[in-house]
Amino acid sequence: MDQAKARFKVFVGRITGSERLETEGRADEVKARIRQKVTTIRHRALGMKDSFKRGRS
Repeated sequence: MDQAKARFKVFVGRITGSERLETEGRADEVKARIRQKVTTIRHRALGMKDSFKRGRS
């Protein structure tokens, strides 16, 4: 959802000629990508943690 909102800001910024809005949208895109990567890593780490717990039982 964050990426879609960021892309919309970039799009509107281009149409209206607002460099500030376009730049803000690009920054939001980067933040959304980083948040997505962190979430993916967190989920993988939790999965590995769970698999180690199951292996010891």
